[in-house]
Amino acid sequence: MADVGETLNFQGEMEEETYFPDTDLDLSFTSTTTDRTFPSSSARSSLARSSLTLSFNESRLSCSTITANNITPLHHRKWDPRWSAIKAATNLSSDGNLHLRHLKLIRHLGTGNLGRVFLCHLRDCDNATFALKVIDRETLSSKKLSHVQMEAEILSMLDHPFLPTLYSRIEASHYTCLLIDFCPNGDLHSLLRKQPGNRFPLATVRFFAAEVLVALEYLHALGIIYRDLKPENILLREDGHIMLSDFDLCFKADVVPTCKFLRCKSRNSKRNCFNGGCFAPVAGSVEEVLPEFVAEPVTAFSRSCVGTHEYLAPELVSGSGHGNGVDWWAFGVFVYELLYGTTPFKGGSKENTLRNIASSRKMRFPDAAEVEEAGIAEAKDLIEKLLVKDPRRRLGCTKGAQDIKQH
Repeated sequence: MADVGETLNFQGEMEEETYFPDTDLDLSFTSTTTDRTFPSSSARSSLARSSLTLSFNESRLSCSTITANNITPLHHRKWDPRWSAIKAATNLSSDGNLHLRHLKLIRHLGTGNLGRVFLCHLRDCDNATFALKVIDRETLSSKKLSHVQMEAEILSMLDHPFLPTLYSRIEASHYTCLLIDFCPNGDLHSLLRKQPGNRFPLATVRFFAAEVLVALEYLHALGIIYRDLKPENILLREDGHIMLSDFDLCFKADVVPTCKFLRCKSRNSKRNCFNGGCFAPVAGSVEEVLPEFVAEPVTAFSRSCVGTHEYLAPELVSGSGHGNGVDWWAFGVFVYELLYGTTPFKGGSKENTLRNIASSRKMRFPDAAEVEEAGIAEAKDLIEKLLVKDPRRRLGCTKGAQDIKQH
């Protein structure tokens, strides 16, 4: 039987082939057509297969090589019907765990940096669909193995509507399988490329930027530096909201939350004045005391250079060491790309792009071909403050998402 590197031929029709080698799991499937439209869930991919019949064969694995780590539902997702379906499946299992035999693979979704992703559902519940990320540890370097461990660890921590849920982690021989959310609407990069001029209207940019900001705020509150923000890693859920993906390049740091109470004047506020026995609103400025919660890993530090070249911060390119500021730089690049259809420092090659990022050259906006819509000036100002090359002066590096929210 062919080895892993020869199992899937995406260029033409396939006869019976397998993803896993003989000695381990047998995922046999047949495909006669290529479907380029089916969206990937966690991998940046390309070609998905249709008309597949897949099956697991766990009989080839000894009990000692199969382990399943069921995840306890966290607060915000515990009412998700998929958890109920998993509980029903595990109640019938002899050891109370979810195993590969409980899953039916539907099709291959794509290939990512660490492994392949399949669409699957529970055998006794067609409506409980998931993405199964399958990682062959034998094919990975020790560095990438550490990335696998980091992603699994971070996924197990997350409990947020704009971040994926890890439903189960299954170790089968030298394979690590992560059962996570499936996002049926593809990724934001694909959607962006379908827009006129490869750009979104400002209102759409605000929507996606706000949701990404909230997701980054949550990650930073956990001490997680994302380091891989880009439209390709932003998946679109069935309801149109976003879900960040791919956490293998993250690193963790300490974070000390603080809460301060600030006095501020509310804009266009009205106060009620008692007048003649009834309350009447009176326009004016009212001073309010509002809480300001900040949980930003300001002491985070790493020297490893990871990420996508167009989104790398100057301190990443120089190798001088970096911290939380790389995510806020990437957020600025992200907003710029949604507005203008390209990234601000893109050159004719990767080397030129990195040179532009590291140089003292200021970021420039494209010349406006027509009258700019209302709000563009404020968006440009935000981008300029996020793309300050000195992280000590970059917006977000001190108070995180609060800086952006108060802009």
